[in-house]
Amino acid sequence: MTAVSLTKTALSEVKADAILVGVTSSRGGPQLAPGATDVDKAFKKQLAATLKSMGVTGDKGEVTKLPGTGRISAPTVVAVGLGPEPARGERFDPEVLRRAIGSAMRALAGTPRVATALGSVNGNDDETLRAVVEGVQLGGYAFTRYRTAASAKKAKRPVGTALVVVPDPRDKQTKAVVDRATVVTDSVTLARDLVNTPPGDLRPADFAQAAVDACAPVGCEVEVLDDDALREGGYGGILGVGAGSSHPPRLVRIGYTSKKARTTVHLVGKGITFDSGGLSLKPAQAMEWMKSDMGGAASVIATLRAVARLGLDINVVGWVPTAENMPSGHAIRPSDVLTMRGGKTVEVLNTDAEGRLIMADVIVRAGEEKPDYIIDVATLTGAQLVALGSHVYAVMANDDDLRSELVDSAGAAGEQAWPMPLPEELRKSLDSEVADLANIGDRNGGMLTAGLFLKEFVPAGVRWAHLDIAGPAYNQGEPHGYTPKGGTGVPVRSLVEFLARAAR
Repeated sequence: MTAVSLTKTALSEVKADAILVGVTSSRGGPQLAPGATDVDKAFKKQLAATLKSMGVTGDKGEVTKLPGTGRISAPTVVAVGLGPEPARGERFDPEVLRRAIGSAMRALAGTPRVATALGSVNGNDDETLRAVVEGVQLGGYAFTRYRTAASAKKAKRPVGTALVVVPDPRDKQTKAVVDRATVVTDSVTLARDLVNTPPGDLRPADFAQAAVDACAPVGCEVEVLDDDALREGGYGGILGVGAGSSHPPRLVRIGYTSKKARTTVHLVGKGITFDSGGLSLKPAQAMEWMKSDMGGAASVIATLRAVARLGLDINVVGWVPTAENMPSGHAIRPSDVLTMRGGKTVEVLNTDAEGRLIMADVIVRAGEEKPDYIIDVATLTGAQLVALGSHVYAVMANDDDLRSELVDSAGAAGEQAWPMPLPEELRKSLDSEVADLANIGDRNGGMLTAGLFLKEFVPAGVRWAHLDIAGPAYNQGEPHGYTPKGGTGVPVRSLVEFLARAAR
């Protein structure tokens, strides 16, 4: 991840390999965004005209490089498009800045030092500075663990350091904003790395150890239940899903407490380290990205790490049920009945609807501790992709205010969430002829019936929300903005924002 340093040196005089300026679009051609005055002066106020002659438009995310020609300290000027200039009295959208800077950081891969004054486009406010730092660090990401030296060199390393121009680098509030943003982006990086790790190197026991390694050093209490403890505890869903693998399942409890806390939130993350579909086998192409089926659990681990490092005044418990869903002579079969923790029975009609089985066990377990909120996070259904695409995740809840708070938190953090209903008329489709309920229901509205299934295991009186992140957790397409190909780290930033607000 790219490091961030603060400086008050004028952008035109910063010792860097490239400087980054913003440009807006207009009918007359690109215009320089605030923060580039001294650079434009060094170019004799011809920088915008030069960019126009090069065909630059200033559209969002457009990246253009031109030589510094000795007019400034840096050898290269990089102009990134911010779209239309805001109307008078309005501000540049922080998410537009975040994405634009992310695009520039990807284009500048291989550059040791980059400098920018884009933190001043809205007058040096905290939200803008946060967006700039997050754009730098999220855009400056690469997963290189498995590359040989020759391959890594060809792929180019991320920008080493970004110098961000601020009025006073020693100002405590400014440093606090940068430190908070860095903690959050470091946690997003952790989630991305976990999702990108090949499943052969991230079996359930490995994943559980990764949770210990990430959270224990920052003060969380971490407990790992093995398969014997799961049997003793009656976790029929986790054991059933993990039965087909030679690598047994695990359940991790990660606890963070604050003496000043007035609220307790439990986060439950789906941790299927590889999903073959079980005996209801997926097509080969559909398995190619199923190392990402633990994206919900990765986000929970990363969120707990961030909460602990930020020292938020809230109690948070993270739950990571983790298993491999594999076909074998020991695997559960369609029409098998599982007895879940708490005693409910579930007829398994499709073994590829496995995530809800491991999540249901743990929602019951979390409810036994009587938290104020339970929020589950899962790459749960292909129907989420059909309904909302690959950039927007769904939020369902048994409480309208909680659903709204989560959607608002996502927007403030720069992630995209959309409220979805839990129509009661779909519940009947989950009825089973032989058990309390079936693990699949009506195919139409499959994302919603999955949410209704999980709702059946939520204790009465507990505010609960379900985040289906199947699409946004893993980018199968080309990189865009600050989003790389592969693991994205969604929805870590949303969860941290929600918990920070709940802690106030």
